[in-house]
Amino acid sequence: MSSSTAASAEARPAGEQPVALTSRTPHVPAERLVAEMVPPPRFDAVRFDTYIPDPNQPSQTEAVRVLSGFAAGLGSPAGGSGRKRWFRREAKPAPAGPRGVYLDGGYGVGKTHLLASLWHAAPAAPERKAFGTFVELTNLVGALGFQQTVRTLGGHELLCIDEFELDDPGDTVLVSTLLGKLVEQGVALAATSNTLPGKLGEGRFAAADFLREIQGLSAHFRALRIDGEDYRHRGLPEAPAPYDDETVKRVAHSVEGASLDDFPALLGHLSQVHPSRYGALCDGVRAVCLTGVEPVPDQSTALRLVVLADRLYDREVPVLASGRPFDRLFSEEMLAGGYRKKYFRAISRLTALARDAKSLADG
Repeated sequence: MSSSTAASAEARPAGEQPVALTSRTPHVPAERLVAEMVPPPRFDAVRFDTYIPDPNQPSQTEAVRVLSGFAAGLGSPAGGSGRKRWFRREAKPAPAGPRGVYLDGGYGVGKTHLLASLWHAAPAAPERKAFGTFVELTNLVGALGFQQTVRTLGGHELLCIDEFELDDPGDTVLVSTLLGKLVEQGVALAATSNTLPGKLGEGRFAAADFLREIQGLSAHFRALRIDGEDYRHRGLPEAPAPYDDETVKRVAHSVEGASLDDFPALLGHLSQVHPSRYGALCDGVRAVCLTGVEPVPDQSTALRLVVLADRLYDREVPVLASGRPFDRLFSEEMLAGGYRKKYFRAISRLTALARDAKSLADG
C-alpha cells in the first residue's frame, strides 16, 4: 500500500530544521481522546466495497457478508436522533446472545479495513459510534475514570475495538467489567485481534486465574475467522534495506514536515511519554527519519515501540532509517514469547512504512 503522505511530500523551506520527536512532550486533554475515537486517517475512505477479498480465501468474502448484515442490523428504532441514552433513566434492554462480532485472523488480512468499514456503514451519527485500539480504550478509562467512560460510551450504538489484546490481569478485569456494562446499555461491539477471545491473555500472565473474566468477554462476541496472507507483502518486493546515515539526514533536511531522531534516544524518550500521547507526538509529522536503528533492549521498550508503530501506520507516515533492518528489532526470545503477535504486527507495519519512504530517498 503506497503512502499518500510520501507521495505528497514537499521540499523543506531553506534554513528550516527537521523536528525531533524527542523534543516533544504533548499534553492530550480527555476531550481529544474522546473526539479522536474514529477510524484513523489511513482508513477514512475504506468501505466494504473497497475491500478486495483474496479469491483463494473464502472466509474473507464471508466476513464482508456477515459484517454488512451486522451493520444493517444496528439501525436505531428511534431513527437515530443522536440523543444520548445516558440521559435516560432506563438502559436499553440487552438482547439475548452475543452482542458483538470478533474478527480473528493473522497480520495484514484486512481486519482493520473491515472494522473501519463496519463503523462507516453503521446507520448512526458519528457521535454515537466509537472506534479505537484496545490501548486507546484503556487509556480513555484512565483519563475519564471508569464511571464517566461507561456514561460516555453507553450513549453509543457501536464500539469498535481494534487490536484487542489482554496484557495483564488488571486490563482483563477492567475491560470485562466495562464491556459488560456497555452491553447492558445496548451498545453493540466489534473487535479485531490475532487471538481468539477465549485465548486472550494466554502466554502473558496466569490467564487461568482470570478464566471467568476471559470467558465473560468471549460471551459478548461471535467469533469470525479471516484467513489469508499479509496483503502488505502480497506480490510486493521485499522492504528496502536500511540507508546510510547521510541519506537519512539528507531526506530529513530536505522534506518539509520530516522529523529526525537517533533511534536509541527516541526509545528512551518514549518511556517518558504516556502511550496515549503517541498520536499527538506525531502531529504534523509527514516523514520519520531515524538513525542508528538497533534491536530493542527489553520488553517494556518493545511494547512502547509497538504502539508508536501503530500510530505511524494509522497516519500513513513513511519511515526512513539507517542501522538494522526492521525485522531485526526484536530478539528471538521476544518473537517466541507471549507478545509475539504484537511484535510481528509492528514488523509488518514498519516494513510497509519503510517501503513507502523509498520514494523520498530516491527523490
